[in-house]
Amino acid sequence: MTDEKLNLLREALPYIQKFKGKTFVVKFSGKVTEDEENLASLAEELALLHQVGIRLCVIHGGGKQLNELAEKMGVVQTVINGRRVTNDETLELAKMIFAGKINTEILAALRNHGIEAVGLSGVDGNIVHAARRPPKEVLNRETGERERIDFGHVGDVLQINARLLDVLLEENYLPVISSLGADDAGQIYNINADTVAAEIAVCLQAEKLVLLSDVAGIYLEPDKPGTKISRLSIAQAEELISSGAASGGMIPKLQNITDLLRRGIKSAHIISGTTRNALLSEVFTDSGTGTMIAI
Repeated sequence: MTDEKLNLLREALPYIQKFKGKTFVVKFSGKVTEDEENLASLAEELALLHQVGIRLCVIHGGGKQLNELAEKMGVVQTVINGRRVTNDETLELAKMIFAGKINTEILAALRNHGIEAVGLSGVDGNIVHAARRPPKEVLNRETGERERIDFGHVGDVLQINARLLDVLLEENYLPVISSLGADDAGQIYNINADTVAAEIAVCLQAEKLVLLSDVAGIYLEPDKPGTKISRLSIAQAEELISSGAASGGMIPKLQNITDLLRRGIKSAHIISGTTRNALLSEVFTDSGTGTMIAI
């Protein structure tokens, strides 16, 4: 073994000891799962975390794949300020993509590394109890005008029922959950995967929430790699939103993260989901690879 590898192991050992038996909630973006080789690499990293005693719960959406299927089917998509309007046709496609194709592919990649993973949606075991989001008046940042928007079959999380997840985690299974939820009447809702991941992380009192994103962290200037922020406080995150420095899908990410940190989660991380070993480096090295948000 080379000196470099030995040094990496020495650096990782204290973190392995610190996090053994703790729970990490890891959220996949749609882009993370679309490439077979990338998904296989991530599954290998998750397998290593699992094998050193870290309890893992994976949450995923699949917006990119949903957009692609909608285009093929001729279903027009409307996204306002990073939030998708989900009509009847889009909900049917979301059920197919989220609870079907993507979930199964993640399970297969984990099985290839000997991990006993269980595929679920938020509807299973009433994990995600949701309610239809009421129409809201929002400022459309693209047009600059205020509009009253009915988001259709988009849900807001009312409560997380973690009983099934607790049973699975205690028995060393790895739950993989798609971002659908339902109400008491059985109406299914499309829910932002970052929100689902955040709420599950709070309910499980997770040590970390890790968001595997299309970008390697939070940047003050998106086109300039040198402006990436390695560590961010709640106050700094809120300033990025209010100043307009954060835009699009990054806004709900930051809003969800700052909320959950106030509710007891120790840290949240935004890292690249397409860079090999980014997850291991973020968890087991001092420097990390993305942006860590903490109190």
